[in-house]
Amino acid sequence: MIAGDFTPLGGMDRANHALALHLGGCGAGVDLVAHRIWPDLATPPVQFHRIRRPLGSNLLGAPLLAAAGARLSRRLRPAHVIANGGNADTGDVTWVHYVHAAHAPEVNGARRRLLARVAHAYYVRNERRALGRARLVVCNSERTAADVRERVGVDPARTRVVYYGSDAAQFSLVSADQRAAWKQELGWPLDRPVAIFVGGLGDRRKGFDRLLEAWEMLCRDATWDVQLAVTGHGAELPAWRRRVGAMALTDRITFLGFRMDISRVIGAADVMVHPARYEAYGLGVHEAICRGVPAIVSASAGIAELYPADLKDLLIADVEDAGGIAERLRGWRSNAPSAAIRLRPFSDRLRGRTWTDMGVEIARAVTA
Repeated sequence: MIAGDFTPLGGMDRANHALALHLGGCGAGVDLVAHRIWPDLATPPVQFHRIRRPLGSNLLGAPLLAAAGARLSRRLRPAHVIANGGNADTGDVTWVHYVHAAHAPEVNGARRRLLARVAHAYYVRNERRALGRARLVVCNSERTAADVRERVGVDPARTRVVYYGSDAAQFSLVSADQRAAWKQELGWPLDRPVAIFVGGLGDRRKGFDRLLEAWEMLCRDATWDVQLAVTGHGAELPAWRRRVGAMALTDRITFLGFRMDISRVIGAADVMVHPARYEAYGLGVHEAICRGVPAIVSASAGIAELYPADLKDLLIADVEDAGGIAERLRGWRSNAPSAAIRLRPFSDRLRGRTWTDMGVEIARAVTA
């Protein structure tokens, strides 16, 4: 397997970690070519081939990762190779968590914009080459499968959709008493609801800029009693802190930074809001739903295709419309107990699909 990281810290890294654990637990020899792995993968039958990440840069580390992955795949043939996206061009299996050709990052600052353009061009070029030659392209959603067909030109016959799983023990349903206890531990108010945003703040992909606009609109209404907790880090975090201060919203918005206890933080919230401009799947939303937390999410996100009809009121049609985001939040607040009740069957269904289920499906697809 060739990927940047195999850790349980979220997103594609968590999925990579889960698949590596599954394959290793089946007794298969697993070679991981990566910058970093979690300690629970550092034992046989898993073998770690560590690739340095110069200056901590994913872009500088990418060519080293690709070259090492290609060398090892040639040496270990006929072993199966699963590479994340354009991380390596091996002609075997590519697992797509994110389609670079489907979204160009938007960042602030001339230097950062230049670096973002260079990185985007590099990733799109490698993605096109790797997916074009792959024997099988595993996609994390129908949204992703459509993007690899339409944006990259992959033959539909070579694509397979396999949804993520979840850890039902870590992301179980949360009782009212437990939620209140966690809120108290986090210093959150007990007398009003808390909404949570989870996402990187290095660019605008997750849509925090539009959420902030919506939150300012909502806070003009004296009856709006919801607190916003922002979880995530990135280069733009200091600027967002300053802007919230300038807007006199520091008493309504709390920045938590990066959290290792994200399962607890999500479980303490009453609702999640995720107005992402591009989201191939949305594992954070998935995990919130598993905890019984209603999640307001972009209708274009991969996970939105799994939402049942009676929860469509939680989907954001246009993520550039701050007023529309505010409306979705008002709709939830006006009948929050109903949203939680309606969410329960969907929550049960997502918790019922484990990471092992995902691993079994991928292994079958790879060996077919």
